[in-house]
Amino acid sequence: MYKIYVVEVVFLLIIIFYANSETSSGFYIDNGFNQTVLYKAFNYKQKREIERELLNILELPEKPNRITHRALLIKRSAPKFLLNIYKNVLSSDRDTSIQEEFNLNDHYINVIDQSDFIMTFGAHNPYSGNASKTNRGKRIWFDVSEVPREEYIIAAELRLYQSLNENIGFNETYTVAVYRVARTKSGGRIKHFIDSANTVTGKEDWITLNINEALEHWIKYPKENRGLFLAVYHDNYTGHIMRPDDIGIVGVLGIPDKQPFMVGFFKNSGNRSKREVIFKQKKDTVLEKQHFTKVQNPYVDSVTRKRREQICSMKTLYVSFKDLQWQDWIIAPEGYNAYYCSGECSFPLNIRMNATNHAIVQTLVHLMKPNEIPKPCCAPSKLSPISVLYFLDDSNVVLRKYKNMVINSCGCH
Repeated sequence: MYKIYVVEVVFLLIIIFYANSETSSGFYIDNGFNQTVLYKAFNYKQKREIERELLNILELPEKPNRITHRALLIKRSAPKFLLNIYKNVLSSDRDTSIQEEFNLNDHYINVIDQSDFIMTFGAHNPYSGNASKTNRGKRIWFDVSEVPREEYIIAAELRLYQSLNENIGFNETYTVAVYRVARTKSGGRIKHFIDSANTVTGKEDWITLNINEALEHWIKYPKENRGLFLAVYHDNYTGHIMRPDDIGIVGVLGIPDKQPFMVGFFKNSGNRSKREVIFKQKKDTVLEKQHFTKVQNPYVDSVTRKRREQICSMKTLYVSFKDLQWQDWIIAPEGYNAYYCSGECSFPLNIRMNATNHAIVQTLVHLMKPNEIPKPCCAPSKLSPISVLYFLDDSNVVLRKYKNMVINSCGCH
């Protein structure tokens, strides 16, 4: 069965939808004169259909709810952390000017490279309506209900920011410990130790704690998610438990870009999700039911078009998330160059056609038996992924890698 690449599906959707325009299509194509122009706008029904297909590619059952106060939310610590990763590690045009803020060292780059997607979780205080307990900042809670259960956890961390506190001496050593809060059979509360880290007062930096065990437990037993308990001790564990803010640790209600957050690095376990199966079935059904005429490029006459499309080559196809009005929940990028392959694979197959050996043989046989053996097809010979950073909701942010989204080269196959 002929394999349809994700990128080719997107392009096929572009060329089959043709009707009176009402809204921007969000797609930009090559007009045949080395110029990129906005593709003919779609009506509302067609645009909705394309949105559904794109959301399936992004592995989202539906578009996230409209994010209010987007500009303020991006400044929070959790989105800012992922934006640093996006710009400094995953982007082809890297900007290392702010990399040191989150200590993205070689260890993190290795973990990021292994991950299929990264998700941050904004901290909540479980004591709603109780100001005295809220200000203590010992208990924090994270909503992890959106993490797919089939995903494998590579790493999970709690990040706390320690700021300067003039009320405590410099160069004093303390231990920050984190516990998973649980409930006993009798209804009482118990704390399971997770991890600890030493810190010294008089400095400003992020403290990182390993909370793999807690996240794995919450994903497996979601009803048992009662959050984390933070405790600060003197380095020798003598004396009473101190409040985290006593040594300058920023709490849930602190400066937005210094608030505590949790981050999980995930890899797909290999089990296909239901969404992927539904997408394939839906894609086949949609494409079988549609009976649209292929749109001719109005910018190129038939002679020029034939001459330009004779050779298999890569053409411009830009997808604009901003034009699709997704900018309220997609943080980055505003869009991406998908490209598409178009043209003839005719004898002789020169080096520019990037033909496989099989394609060369098939071309020779086609010359002898043109009615029985078809020409090779112009198709992607190399594809690369893109990364998309988006709000899942007001608290949780996702940075996901999507394979085979950009064509790097075309060839005859």
